[in-house]
Amino acid sequence: MTRVHLAQLLRRPLVGGDGEVVGRLSDVIVRLRGRDYPLVTGLVAKVGGREVFVPAEQVADLDEGKITLSSPRVDLRHFERRAREVLLRADVLGHRVIDVADVELVRAYDIELERRPDGWALTCLDTRRPPRLRGFPGGRAAHPDWRDWKSFEPLIGHARSAGVRGPFARLGRLKPADLADLLEDANRTESHEILQTVHADPELEADVFEELEPDSQTRLLRERSDAEIAQVIARMRADDAADAINDLPQSRRQPVLDALPAGQRTKVLTLMGFNPSSAGGLMALDVLTMTGSSTVAAALRAAGEARALQPEALTSVYLVGEAQRLRGVVTLVELLQADPVARLDDVADRDPVRAGPDTDVEDVALLMTDYNLLTVPVVDDEHRIVGVITVDDVLDVVIPEDWRRREPAPHPAHHVEEPGPGGSPHDRPPGS
Repeated sequence: MTRVHLAQLLRRPLVGGDGEVVGRLSDVIVRLRGRDYPLVTGLVAKVGGREVFVPAEQVADLDEGKITLSSPRVDLRHFERRAREVLLRADVLGHRVIDVADVELVRAYDIELERRPDGWALTCLDTRRPPRLRGFPGGRAAHPDWRDWKSFEPLIGHARSAGVRGPFARLGRLKPADLADLLEDANRTESHEILQTVHADPELEADVFEELEPDSQTRLLRERSDAEIAQVIARMRADDAADAINDLPQSRRQPVLDALPAGQRTKVLTLMGFNPSSAGGLMALDVLTMTGSSTVAAALRAAGEARALQPEALTSVYLVGEAQRLRGVVTLVELLQADPVARLDDVADRDPVRAGPDTDVEDVALLMTDYNLLTVPVVDDEHRIVGVITVDDVLDVVIPEDWRRREPAPHPAHHVEEPGPGGSPHDRPPGS
């Protein structure tokens, strides 16, 4: 046979060249190989109540009825798992994996192995729940949903295998909101493994924590030390960082604040002084401001160089006068369409819509709706600009909780990443 399925292989007899039964299959060992399909390196066989290792070189054939060995002699030393080994029954079969295309956790109900030029390899997973598990025993059998292994990221749950897995490259290409959704659905073991991967990119880790629901964010942060929490919060937007610290237990807030870099700590403390549901509590403190005598070209250049500002706050340039008093606003689109040598005073709206720090977020939402705005500047009693509130922050507060929890829109049809040598193994009708 060129393809076999693990669910049918398990507990099948291992037969030596002389026809004698040596033992029964307990597990299959593979080595992950990055973009290539995992290669079978050996079997775990149960021989007389003892689990022993059988190297792949000793396996003459895999068949769903029996496994044929080239020699009846096996090493009877008790099998001990090595750091770079992945066990398909123990680690993958029946466990959840990450469906990268649909950004969801799905369960592997069966595993397909295929004979390839370099040996037996794991090529496909069946993620369709068998009918008997749906409570309909004896019903019409459904076709398996065999999909390419490269569509998934495994969650092995074995710390000593981390070295062989390496960075989860496909997860790194997901949006922070997608990774946050995975964490919302993950159990504790799964979430720890996902976070361990995300932790390799500190900026991505901070973005993911910003996207988490407050309860999940607090739960995952509380499992870290004060210093580790501060490392994440230091890279978050100041308004999100302030919310995260406010949601921590009272006893942990000050130690985390003390561990923050001075600049971030100052911003967070400023925002924590406002009601979280007010414009002041939601605003970003970093704003791109220029004087009215500056040119359009200079403003565009400044916007291009403002890499430290959140992109959502860079839709407009704010004109300020003495003591940072707000004098006008001009959008980036208007700048792009204006004469590069024109003065900002000549192209700006000199009576911009604004809000005070204590303005309710619902009122800010109405301002944005009435005036078709993406950002609203926040000014103090002296009309000095102190921050800017963005439409994404407003939506985050005003969208009802039941809307957040409804089922997301369906994803497009499955896609498979670039196939390995010989093409994609699942380009065939289901169940074939």
